[in-house]
Amino acid sequence: MDIKERLDELRAQYNRPEFIANDPIQFSHQYQRLQDIEVVSFIVATISWGKRPMILNSARKILDKMGASPYDYIMGGGYESLGTANLHRTFFEHDLYYYCKGLQAAYQQSRSLEPIFGQADSLWEGITNFRTLIAKANDEISTKHISNPLKNSACKRLHMALRWLVRDDGIVDLGLWKTISPSKLFIPLDTHVARVSRELGLLDRKANDRKAVEMLTTSLKEFDPSDPISYDFALFGWGEDR
Repeated sequence: MDIKERLDELRAQYNRPEFIANDPIQFSHQYQRLQDIEVVSFIVATISWGKRPMILNSARKILDKMGASPYDYIMGGGYESLGTANLHRTFFEHDLYYYCKGLQAAYQQSRSLEPIFGQADSLWEGITNFRTLIAKANDEISTKHISNPLKNSACKRLHMALRWLVRDDGIVDLGLWKTISPSKLFIPLDTHVARVSRELGLLDRKANDRKAVEMLTTSLKEFDPSDPISYDFALFGWGEDR
């Protein structure tokens, strides 16, 4: 069995509804309104680093604070009562405040976050525009929790949120954004995906940075030009399967 055949097999094995229950994407599936799903997707993706049980527990804690509608919580200024308590590793209530204030400004301009990314020339530019908009609402102060592609960051967590919102096969990812083709997505690159990709000969760059993301995504397009990031499931599964 060659690499593509094995990746196709693992993609089918892990890109299934059963995957949702143990993945951070489960929280986005718990809402119906577009704006709630967008808010949850970006905030949960932002804290998705570390051990999975801790991520899931932290996400529940944050969403409990935001109530039945995270979008209403933001637009109603509920975040203004946040203090300085720790929410997840190096993510604190003041970081959630920052994010909420920025999202409030974004939604005051548009009913959806999709145009920020869909009207950009590339998703890298979309991420930059998103980051700039959030910072502008916070007195031009940037945050380490929203990665900067202009500094060669892989922007793993942002690309993961974009995968959730754009891929539209109706299985795990939600596919709510229709102006962005799945072919334009980039792989969410973490240390596990990078290591497996190097083992398979799909990536020969040592750094886990923006250039590595572009190189690996190009390699995956050789297997599926229309939906290369679907192999995110396979690269995850390669490690789980061994």
